[in-house]
Amino acid sequence: MFDFMRAILSLVVVLLSLQQTFAQANWPEFRGPEGNGHAATAELPLRIDPERHVQWSTAIHGKGWSSPVVWADQIWLTTATEDGQRQSALCVDLSSGKIVRDLVIFENEEPDFCHPLNSYATPTPAIEQGRVYLHFGSYGTICLDTASGQRLWERRDLPCNHFRGPASSPILYDDKLIVALDGFDYQYVVALDKQTGETAWRQDRNIKYGTDDGDLKKAYGTGLVIDVQGKPQLVYPSAVATIAYSPDSGQELWRAYHGGMNASARPLFGHGLVFITNGTGRLVAVRPDGRGDVTGTHVAWHLRKSVAKKSSQVLVDGLLYMVSDNGIFSCLEPATGAIVWQKRLGGEYAASPIYAGGKLYFFSREGKIPVLQPGRRFQLLAENQLGDGYMASPAVVGNKLILRSKTHLYCVSK
Repeated sequence: MFDFMRAILSLVVVLLSLQQTFAQANWPEFRGPEGNGHAATAELPLRIDPERHVQWSTAIHGKGWSSPVVWADQIWLTTATEDGQRQSALCVDLSSGKIVRDLVIFENEEPDFCHPLNSYATPTPAIEQGRVYLHFGSYGTICLDTASGQRLWERRDLPCNHFRGPASSPILYDDKLIVALDGFDYQYVVALDKQTGETAWRQDRNIKYGTDDGDLKKAYGTGLVIDVQGKPQLVYPSAVATIAYSPDSGQELWRAYHGGMNASARPLFGHGLVFITNGTGRLVAVRPDGRGDVTGTHVAWHLRKSVAKKSSQVLVDGLLYMVSDNGIFSCLEPATGAIVWQKRLGGEYAASPIYAGGKLYFFSREGKIPVLQPGRRFQLLAENQLGDGYMASPAVVGNKLILRSKTHLYCVSK
């Protein structure tokens, strides 16, 4: 009996250790490890009391909307002077909030115009063991050693007139760093060898935009690699259309036209559908098993009512959730796009929501943090206020919520 009880106790210890290890997973890119805003096992405070739950706060100089990424005990984010003449990277210690490194990455004598709602440091970095990849659009892309801060490689020869400033974030896939540059003049997706920075492949968009106005051709999308019938697809929204590529070769697999411009939400994949926001208030669901132009054959449904133009959606337990730019919260049936419920709370939203510990957390430009209970009826559990507003989406590691406001970085935990 003693040996049996000891075996049971050992098993419990192992399971608790595995659960803790899983909960302490890194947050390596925009919207997390799976690119969908999920931190399902994290236990975060429901009501955020700044005195009790803010473990530390750190002022961040300059202006930048890039989301924080986390690997082990390091948080990395980018920032820039408001005029764009200096672009920097910060490394912050996860435990203390102390700025470990503050590195000037690029200096620009005559930066292009950037819209006040954007910044010169909006693309979110990508990070892995030993390396962080920083992207500032056409101003440059660089790989740093995370231990020393040493520059391993950089590229400053990827042309694009962003016209309103860069925003697309890079992603890592196998041995590649992949990013889209959809600008006024050029529109393409490029994959770089993550070890050397050399171009692995590049694909021009070749989209029928129906206009010569470059302002209507720009986009800010971040790609998502999905598995379709055992094969990877790289889904990349742009203005007017979304294209899926082979992430290994860049070969185009399918495209769907949906109109729009300035697309910035990261696609979601679930229930056999890819959910795409076109940047001008249209949400489209596409079956990704087609080839060529699938606009007339594989678009399952579309929705125009109160669709978010900036923030991404989140899928939880068979339902799709989003918040519009002007604070209308929606719950949809993923298979049909039918509205389950809608509720206006007001405020303005650009950051993407997260799902953690059975709850949905949203982050407004005014600093409000509504917390909702997922389900078929609207349930507002709490409405918090912290900081001066959020343009950047959060990160979650273990049971810690890493929030970047317009001026500060916060670590929030129970």
